[in-house]
Amino acid sequence: MTVAAHSPIKGIALGFLAYFLFSCSDANVKALGGHLPVFEIGFFSTLFAALVLLFLKPRDERWRDAIRMRRPGLVALRGLAGGVAGILGIYAFTTLPFAEAYALIFLSPSIATILSIFLLSEQVGWRRWLAVALGFTGVLAIVRPGFETLQLGHLAAFAVSFCAAGTVIILRTLGQTERRVSLLAAVILTSLVLNGVLMLGDFHWPAAADLPYLAMSGVFAGLAQLCLILAVRSAPANQVAPAQYSQMVWALVIGGVFFAEFPDLPAIIGIGLIAISGLFTFLREETRGRWWSRTILQRDRV
Repeated sequence: MTVAAHSPIKGIALGFLAYFLFSCSDANVKALGGHLPVFEIGFFSTLFAALVLLFLKPRDERWRDAIRMRRPGLVALRGLAGGVAGILGIYAFTTLPFAEAYALIFLSPSIATILSIFLLSEQVGWRRWLAVALGFTGVLAIVRPGFETLQLGHLAAFAVSFCAAGTVIILRTLGQTERRVSLLAAVILTSLVLNGVLMLGDFHWPAAADLPYLAMSGVFAGLAQLCLILAVRSAPANQVAPAQYSQMVWALVIGGVFFAEFPDLPAIIGIGLIAISGLFTFLREETRGRWWSRTILQRDRV
């Protein structure tokens, strides 16, 4: 009998802890905005995260097995989606209010629903379409085209949600054919290579004051991934996954306390609509807990 049958409360608690740590990681990234170029932040934070992620290898897998892939093209595409999402996510967090960036990124379940129709030929009922409509209504409440200035950060955050939705589709297509080390290594290596090459055009060594933020952003992200793995060993993934939306609360708290960001009423309503939309989609996908498990264990923006 597995541990998951005995400790659902422990698993859910670890899920909440994981997403709190992800929020702390993203907050450190935001704190570096204006101090370092986006690509440098991405490279060094991923490097520090990799030091922790090295310990996340399943006991029955070896790192050298990472190159033994059945569908290398899709694994590479998953790595590219993660690497691009990481870069765009850093840009969004360093240019937008914290909660606003999260809200737009959390559109990914709605986008995944739409993509599944065209790419996986899935049938989508009116309830899921209602959830999609709620999500995009929330976006309009936040961005308010015509009343507020649309920034590149908004487009970057939306692109992150699209990459995350693409990751869901890729992982569902892959099913259980690939080893976790292959998927994990693909994201880490792609992120390091992309950021490493792109940062050469404007590279300067981080100041001593910036190093703790880089280290904390990476270490917190790595520890969060570890907590997620422990969480789904103790509770079904479909019970752990909704804890992701606690990041909305942390975004409001961290944004207000540390960055003096206080969303107005329409923005708060929009954030709430997107959270309800995403949570509803999670609940509708409860019978697909297996692919959600692979998705939450491979969060973009390592």
